[in-house]
Order: sequence, then C-alpha cells, then structure tokens
Amino acid sequence: MQNAPVSSLVGAEYEVEVGPVAHGGHCIARTEAGRVLFVRHALPGERVVARVTEGEETSRFLRADAVTVLEASKDRVDAPCPFAGPGKCGGCDWQHAKPGAQRRLKGEVIAEQLQRLAGLTPEEAGWDGTVMPAEGDKLPAGEVPQWRTRVQYAVDAEGHAGLRKHRSHDVEVIDHCMIAAEGVSELGIEKRTWEGMASVEAIAASGSGDRQVILAPKPGARLPLVELDKPVSVLRVDEHDGGVHRVHGRPFVRERADDRTYRVGNGGFWQVHPKAAQTLVLAVMQGLLPRKGDTALDLYCGVGLFAGAIADRVGDEGAVLGIESGKRAVEDARHNLQDYDRVRIEQGKVETVLPRTRITEVDLIVLDPPRAGAGKQTVKHLAGLGARRIAYVACDPAALARDIAYFKEGGYRVRTLRAFDLFPMTHHVECVAILEPAAKGS
Repeated sequence: MQNAPVSSLVGAEYEVEVGPVAHGGHCIARTEAGRVLFVRHALPGERVVARVTEGEETSRFLRADAVTVLEASKDRVDAPCPFAGPGKCGGCDWQHAKPGAQRRLKGEVIAEQLQRLAGLTPEEAGWDGTVMPAEGDKLPAGEVPQWRTRVQYAVDAEGHAGLRKHRSHDVEVIDHCMIAAEGVSELGIEKRTWEGMASVEAIAASGSGDRQVILAPKPGARLPLVELDKPVSVLRVDEHDGGVHRVHGRPFVRERADDRTYRVGNGGFWQVHPKAAQTLVLAVMQGLLPRKGDTALDLYCGVGLFAGAIADRVGDEGAVLGIESGKRAVEDARHNLQDYDRVRIEQGKVETVLPRTRITEVDLIVLDPPRAGAGKQTVKHLAGLGARRIAYVACDPAALARDIAYFKEGGYRVRTLRAFDLFPMTHHVECVAILEPAAKGS
C-alpha cells in the first residue's frame, strides 16, 4: 500500500488570539482546533489573521505570519523599515514593537528559558528581570538604532544586493538597511550590482575608520572591480576551501575595547554592536573581580578580548590561557596579547584542548561559546576545576539555561545575571551570568 500524500497547509489562514512570546522571534497561538502556530509579526494579546508559511497536516506545529491585525497591542508601531513585514526581509523580528516592548519580550524569553531548562526563577538567578539597552540606543518608537557594524548581503540572480527572507534562500532586494551602522551604509553596497557574487559582507570597524568588504564569488565567477563610496579593503572567500584571502588593502580591521586595540583579521568574530565589546568586558570584569596573581581560562576566546582584560588585572604574577578553534583568530589573539608574557593562546576545540592541558585548578573562568552552548561534558570539566567565579557570556538564552543546569549539577549556582539588548529589532539578546560554588552561597 502506498502512503497517503501529506497535505500542505501553506497559505491556510486562521483567526487567532496571540499568546505569549516564544524563543525565536515569534509568539504562540492556537487555532480553534487546538493546532499550535508560531506567529511572526504579531504581539501578545493581539487578535490577528495568521497565514501559514510552513507546515503540513501532520506537523506538530505550524509557522505563520500575521497578515491582518484585527485587535492591536498598545505596544505595536508601524514598522519603520519598508522591507520589514510578512514575506519580506528576515533580518529583524520586532520592527513592529516599541523599543521598550522589545526588551520586555526578550526578558520574558530569558525568564521562560531559565525556568524551563534550569528550573530557576529570575530571583534565583540573581536577575532583576530587565534587559538593558546599550548606551545611545534608548530611542523613541519609530526610530531605529544604527548598530549593525557587519552586514552580509545576499546577491540575487541579477546581481542586486539584499537580505534573505525569513527561513528562506530568497533575496529581498533593498536600497538601505535601517539597522546598519553609518560606516556600513556609507559604503553604498546596495547602489551597485554584484554580478557573479553569492554574497557581499560589509564591515565598518567601530574602533577605527577601517572598512572592509568580503566577496564570496559564485563558482567560476571573476571578481568585480570594487569601486565604492569610501576607501575600503577587499577580501575574497575561496570557493574551494572557504578561506578568506586579501585582494587589496589590510587583511584586518582594528577594534577597541577596555583601552586596548584589537586586530581582527579576515572577517573574524567581533561583537557586532559598536558598544557590545566594552559593555560585555565591563560586565565580565565586574562579575569576576580578578585579583593580582589569579590564574584564568578564556574559552572560545576569539581574538583575545576577555583574555586581554583579565591579563591587565591579574598582573605579572597571574596567568591566562585562551583556547580558540579558529586559526586566524588565534594568530590575531597572539598578536593582540604579545605584550603579556603570561598569556598563552592554544588553537583547537575547547573540548579537545582543555583536557590536554592537564590543568587541575584555576581561579577564574570566562567562556563565550557559540550559539549551541558549551555542552554537558565541557561544563562538567569546568566545574571540576574549582574556580572562584565563572563568567558565562551567552548569545542564546536556551543554551545558557541548559549549561546553567549542568553547572548546577557540578556544584555551581548563578550569583548574578545581566541581560543586554545588543541586537535591537531582532530577537537576539546577550546575557552575562556569573557563577560561583554553591557552597559559598548557601
């Protein structure tokens, strides 16, 4: 017997009451029949017509867009960006919400993840429930902070630059990204065509006037002559090995934080918001309170941002080990921290390198893992090192909550948690959790 064909529900519309916000930039609603919808472009408490964008009769849940708002929330505003909305650019999730409401929604997501995955209330996590805006980002409704110092433009078949639609490879061609930093916008990427390119990434360092464009050609395509509105370095992505190579100009940009300059090469990782690196360094140092002579680990250390800050504070008698998997980031970290005799940077995955170091105890740990988190085995290893304090920097509240639960199993509790809105208009949020041995807090 052949299986019956699965019936797609894409395009079906339901009139629904919108429920609470969920992790991922959408809210939860239910149809009269009880089917769960993840609805974008809606706000809690609204009544909307939701059109299904993904899902079948057999799906556990459906994804949908609010295409008509029947009863609006008091937190709703008209999206300032003409490219935001159902079926358009997927870069922003909350253009239709007042800035203060966006931060409240992010706070609700953090609280829900902490409760569900770590069994903690905000009070038990030492968190006052607020998500703090970055300096200069507290703007009236309808105004958008220009914070994104790195924008990766997709290129359509005609060579026009744009941004991907939500959960799609389709390109929404744009003439301006409202959240792009001024240094990105002034390059004029959207004004010209990029024939043969798959993507064009624009970087405007906030710590200097450095500008960089990284071109990813389609297979066999020739690089265009890049003539933009401002001086810029050009790099290209190798279509065979994915490596990034200099075409002309500097292969790096210079960023600043904690009164130091950091070299970041070949499009390597640096916080995207211009105030993010400084904000996070201060939060981590205020939480760790390094002492002269301390030993410390900086895991997933990138180009050495936290390692440099700790090294400044532990002095010549202290020592810092950084671990980072990216080869170019390790080269940059070693360059950036070459003035410190007692800082060492090792290349490789944390879960592989850390056991090889045979380190059995350490005073302080800072970890800034990728979106998936550190994971149970790494957390178990870290909990066994007896650190006085651990700073966990997280760009994903679900991964943070999971790892906090693992730390709890290893004898650590959350002393404080702070949340920062370093990605306005999107659902992303940055957290800094400070952990200490549970016995100390009992």
